[in-house]
Amino acid sequence: MSLAVSLRRALLVLLSGAIFILTVLYWNQGGGKTQAYSEALERPHSHKDGTAFPIPVEKFWTYKCENDRCMRVSYHAGKTAKRVSFITCSMTCGYVNIWPAPTIKSLVSAQTTSFSLEIVQLEMDTPHREVRKQLQLSFDSFLKDLRQIQRLDYAASPAEMGESESSSWSSNNDMVGAATSGQRRSGGLESLLVKISVQKSGDVDFSLDNDESYQLSTMTESHRLLVEIKANSFFGARHGLSTLQQLIWFDDEDHMLHTYVNSKVKDAPKFRYRGLMLDTSRHFFSLEAIKRTIMGMGLAKLNRFHWHLTDAQSFPYISRNYPELAEHGAYSESETYTEQDVREVADFARIHGVQVIPEIDAPAHAGNGWDWGPKRGMGELAVCINQQPWSFYCGEPPCGQLNPKNNHTYLILQRLYEELLLATGPTDLFHLGGDEVNLDCWAQYFNDTDLRGLWCDFMLQAMARLKMANNGVSPKYLAVWSSALTNTKCLPNSQFTVQVWGGSTWQENYDLLDNGYNVIFSHVDAWYLDCGFGSWRSTGEAACSPYRTWQNVYKHRPWERMRLDKKRRKQVLGGEACLWTEQVDENQLDNRLWPRAGALGERLWSDPSDDHDLDIMAPEVFRRISLFRTRLVELGIKAEALFPKYCAQNPGECI
Repeated sequence: MSLAVSLRRALLVLLSGAIFILTVLYWNQGGGKTQAYSEALERPHSHKDGTAFPIPVEKFWTYKCENDRCMRVSYHAGKTAKRVSFITCSMTCGYVNIWPAPTIKSLVSAQTTSFSLEIVQLEMDTPHREVRKQLQLSFDSFLKDLRQIQRLDYAASPAEMGESESSSWSSNNDMVGAATSGQRRSGGLESLLVKISVQKSGDVDFSLDNDESYQLSTMTESHRLLVEIKANSFFGARHGLSTLQQLIWFDDEDHMLHTYVNSKVKDAPKFRYRGLMLDTSRHFFSLEAIKRTIMGMGLAKLNRFHWHLTDAQSFPYISRNYPELAEHGAYSESETYTEQDVREVADFARIHGVQVIPEIDAPAHAGNGWDWGPKRGMGELAVCINQQPWSFYCGEPPCGQLNPKNNHTYLILQRLYEELLLATGPTDLFHLGGDEVNLDCWAQYFNDTDLRGLWCDFMLQAMARLKMANNGVSPKYLAVWSSALTNTKCLPNSQFTVQVWGGSTWQENYDLLDNGYNVIFSHVDAWYLDCGFGSWRSTGEAACSPYRTWQNVYKHRPWERMRLDKKRRKQVLGGEACLWTEQVDENQLDNRLWPRAGALGERLWSDPSDDHDLDIMAPEVFRRISLFRTRLVELGIKAEALFPKYCAQNPGECI
């Protein structure tokens, strides 16, 4: 018995020893792989919120330029030449990687240099105080973006510091730097000075007459790089900073920022109005999400943020004069915007070269937010509110249209216009709405009236109230949405601009131009970014298909397809992509907009000629927009993927 027990114990000891030896052998074998893998991949840098930087380091690969194309090659540390990162190869191989493409001249040297953020300084040459102020704010934003690109924690800017703390950022000669005493300076450069010159215009208010042209040059001598941006206005200089940002990249091999030793860019936009519309009524969007959108717009040189602030579904704006609108119309107390919120967004947008154009849609698309007039002794401010069956009286539930024969309605609009103009600043363009008026709704109440004439009277009254709200001055351009009513010719073409949202082949495109109206194209078949996601309800037409790809957005050139003569071409102020948000909330916002909105940016800024067939895109456009998308992701914008990552790592192979 004892012998059997001893044998069992001996066998157990032997078995345990064998398991231990096998385990050690296994882990030693895997440990080599783990160690090699750890050496090949760096741990992603984390943001201050603890999340990993969105672009991983790819140390398995190096890249070489062959025939203006980056070729991916396996990399073995110590056995081959120094690793070349994908972005460094992309920025030094083939076409100049600027999006949107400059329209006049773009040249970069083959030689590059490295630097770190702390050596970057600003010198301003302008006699205009407000221009200097805005340039400073824009430069602070530029530095913040570079910090993000270089994987650094963002240091507070002067705007976020007290007066005493901010003194180290500026001096009497208007030079500002990112360095502080004791910081280590490294890289191929000893200094990088950005000199911005704006001599001509002191205007920082938006206008379609703003000169947005600029010239940028960089020159290196004795390890000192001088960047010169010359523009006739703040707006041109701001675009110059956006271009400079795209001439800088982060190399994950040496952990430094890189740029060209020499470069020259001369640039100006083809169209004055380059817009993006966001509907914040069907879903609410935070200020952070809106600012993130505007940040992307600035990089893409889009210059008009059309804020579709209210609609039938909700009235999220808290009016100082009429808070009842939000009390009855907002989704919740937390899903609202104050006048200060609008001002904050407008100030942020100006820093990025973007104008905020708020819209209170009227007379249609007015729901429960207006259902309180009788309680205040103001009568019915709106009619058809929540009327059923809704499909008879509006495009989507809930119904509601402003009462065109109640003077209180116009007074409320006037006060709203006053508040929004005060928050967003002087402008020569204002959007009055005018979308999808349902005459059957009004016919129930005003059947003895010419209903088309009633719509015209409403819009003219709204124009008069806007003039009163704007200190007796009517903005030069009053925008309204296109409809069957805009062809009635009752609105003066010298003042009204029509935002054409219908199909690009519809007759209204020609009729509006023939009737002398300026137009902003927002064709549903090309520039509606909410299309292609199916119907959101079981009855009625609640979807537009198919999905508008970035190629659809990019290749849409209605002014060419319509073969407009020189006179009518001048009536096209530009274009605007629209994102209606029935099926979009903050979780989908970035990838619904980007990089497709960037495709619109190049179409309206550069309007490059296109000799390819409708479905064919030039390889260099694929390459540049892929890198632009990467830049958006670097800045925290969750842009939609264009193709498998393999295709991004092997430019041209998948096209």
